[in-house]
Amino acid sequence: MNKKKIIGLICFILLIGLGPMPLLTIGASETVKIGTDHLNIREGPGLSYPVVQKAQKGEEYPFLSEKQEWIEIQLDNGKKGWVANWLVSKKQGTTNSSTQSQSTSNKAIVMDDGLRIRKGPGTEYQVIGTANKGDSFAVLSTNGNWVQLDTSFGVGWASTDYVQLKNTATKNLEDTRSSGTVTSNVLNIRSTPSLNGSIIGKLSAGDTITILSQSNGWTEISYSGTKAWVSSQYVQTDSTPDQSNKQSENVSTQSDKKGKGTVTATTLVVRNTGSLNGKSIGSVTKGQSFTILEEVNNWAKIEFKKDTYGWVASWYLDTSSQNGNLSSKQVLKDSTVTILHDGTNIRKSANTSSSVVQRANEGEAFKVISVQNDWYEIQLSNGGKGFIAGWIVSVNGSAPSIDKSSSTNNLKNKNIVIDPGHGGRDNGTTGASGTNEKSLTLKTAQLLSDKLKATGANVILTRSSDSYIPLSSRVYASHYHNADAFISIHYDSINDRSVRGLTTYYYHSYQKALAADVHSSIASQSRLKNRDYRFGDYYVLRENKNRAILLELGYLSNPSEEILVTTKQFQEVVTNGILQGLVKHFK
Repeated sequence: MNKKKIIGLICFILLIGLGPMPLLTIGASETVKIGTDHLNIREGPGLSYPVVQKAQKGEEYPFLSEKQEWIEIQLDNGKKGWVANWLVSKKQGTTNSSTQSQSTSNKAIVMDDGLRIRKGPGTEYQVIGTANKGDSFAVLSTNGNWVQLDTSFGVGWASTDYVQLKNTATKNLEDTRSSGTVTSNVLNIRSTPSLNGSIIGKLSAGDTITILSQSNGWTEISYSGTKAWVSSQYVQTDSTPDQSNKQSENVSTQSDKKGKGTVTATTLVVRNTGSLNGKSIGSVTKGQSFTILEEVNNWAKIEFKKDTYGWVASWYLDTSSQNGNLSSKQVLKDSTVTILHDGTNIRKSANTSSSVVQRANEGEAFKVISVQNDWYEIQLSNGGKGFIAGWIVSVNGSAPSIDKSSSTNNLKNKNIVIDPGHGGRDNGTTGASGTNEKSLTLKTAQLLSDKLKATGANVILTRSSDSYIPLSSRVYASHYHNADAFISIHYDSINDRSVRGLTTYYYHSYQKALAADVHSSIASQSRLKNRDYRFGDYYVLRENKNRAILLELGYLSNPSEEILVTTKQFQEVVTNGILQGLVKHFK
């Protein structure tokens, strides 16, 4: 053997000893589901490797390992291959977000008669059946305020407020925790149970908290994933866990049961909007009863003073058994609609093919005469009458809001790519109290994904776990799937902690209309400060050949806004806003 061969052999042995670079490996029970037709399975983790096989949408393969944005799978022929993780989804994984992974609770017990099971995670979705108190269903997943169930009507969604999740972990939590209501206008959240503890956040009057423990005048709570403390002096303990369950059995489901409600909290704040971000406009006390005019996302609209309307948290209303329908005259008393966009059409009759009798601009208000299907009949300034679509205006007074759920048909078969910003080694920004942007964007994206899927849209997530995805790969997903819309989700940050609000960005002129429609819808529903939609030089927009926008859904650097955007209520509202903005755009 000559000298060159000996040297070559030694090098080969050394290479074997070093072995391959370590990969993220997860249990063999995990599988990978293909998310698109004709997906290339490659020899290695990259687009430069040759294609060894093609896979079809819905096929599943055993998961072997993961390297950056590529997943190694086991093929049927005994060989191995690699697929791009933004084109597949993992099942029974350990790296997926808790909101998307299999729920730890295997059963959900219905706590009220007449609970409506819906097609998607939101009150705007079609009801596929009703369940009664005591019914038990297998839990498939949870997402925000919603739980996905395997029912006799098919797979559907129900509000987590009206089911009891049965497992040991849940039972232990219920046994050791109670809830409370903040009674101070501003309550400091501190790192330790002392006035010397650093302030890490703030709460407002009417906010609800989960109480972990109480001692020496201080209440221990959970805040942004860590334990924190507030003064017990400004916390009203609501009830024991058992009492809470009994109380919630009588609370009506969101937008499903309307009637009278009796206040169960000692003092309940009334807000101008159905959100913790709404301005306090008054208060009601325990024992007072009100007619529930509307219920949306756990908030109830009531007339708390003569001709004065506001919103209260519906979980502090005990509904009476007399749920009679409101008369049309009572519901429409002193109600007006406000125009949200310049050039809005007012039509002769209640349909989009009717002739236009007048056009109105943003901010104009009209008195409501009647409601016909999804349209408001309004009084014009010239004494005449006209009709306006209920889903393109905001309503003031006691008239019901209109959310045209049937219009979501506009999204059927649309290819929507949702891009949760950052991930993996890229944390994004960190909030004033420690919120990671990468985790929050994924949470928002997953809830939005479930809502869009329920409309029949084809939804692709650029990442479904805490993984790093290069910007080029995110744009590639948009092009590969020929996206009808690409939505990149982010949360903002700046050194000035007083800055807050919503901003939407586009780069190309063909992206501007999508930005305008989605932005206006989110702004009208979320009540975030409107920072408008504008040009933005971002890679995922600039290099994107399709309609693409980038959303900055509030400032994590603003302590109060950080608290707001991390709530389930905000996540529900903001994803509804994005959904309705897409519906409007594709109408």
